[in-house]
Amino acid sequence: MSDKIIENNQVSIMGKVASGFTFSHQVFGEGFYTLEVLVKRLSDSEDRIPLMISERLVDITQDYEGEYIQVFGQFRSYNRHEEKKNRLVLSVFVRELEFVEEEDDSIKTNQIFLDGYICKPPVYRKTPLGREIADLLIAVNRPYGKSDYIPCICWGRNARYASAFQVGGHVLIWGRIQSREYVKKINETETEKRIAYEISVSKLEYILSFRKM
Repeated sequence: MSDKIIENNQVSIMGKVASGFTFSHQVFGEGFYTLEVLVKRLSDSEDRIPLMISERLVDITQDYEGEYIQVFGQFRSYNRHEEKKNRLVLSVFVRELEFVEEEDDSIKTNQIFLDGYICKPPVYRKTPLGREIADLLIAVNRPYGKSDYIPCICWGRNARYASAFQVGGHVLIWGRIQSREYVKKINETETEKRIAYEISVSKLEYILSFRKM
């Protein structure tokens, strides 16, 4: 795998392990497991972020809940078919990890860089209080012809700037991964609490080049 491909999707997360390992899938005999971590925001609230970890990186029979972990990798997506529709599932694919004594306030605990392409027209709107928001869906190339589709949210001046982006446009994004709880209506009598993930954009740059989607 070329370094160029890896460079277009970089994530660094540090937080507290908040779950045990859950088996996800197997590729060529290598098992992959999900694990959740709690990452503090500046506002003292927390984001609950899912990790995808190979059994070759860590002993998945151990209980690490409550310990602090630092990971490096990529933010990836796949479509899971459910309720007659495809649902976009997002997680941090871990390439390196280490356990740390505690959170280090001198280190940014949640940062991401994406180099990708706009794959839907931006959705620009204002909150009832007049705050500007723009939703973007970014396609980030992987090797072997695959792409990850990553939702991003911009605020204020960034939202106004992003509202003019065109489908196929090349964009660079810096920000952090955030989680957001919402209630999904299953049928007339049932609802289910779920967590959505998106990139909260702190900086973005539009590159004046295009490709065919």
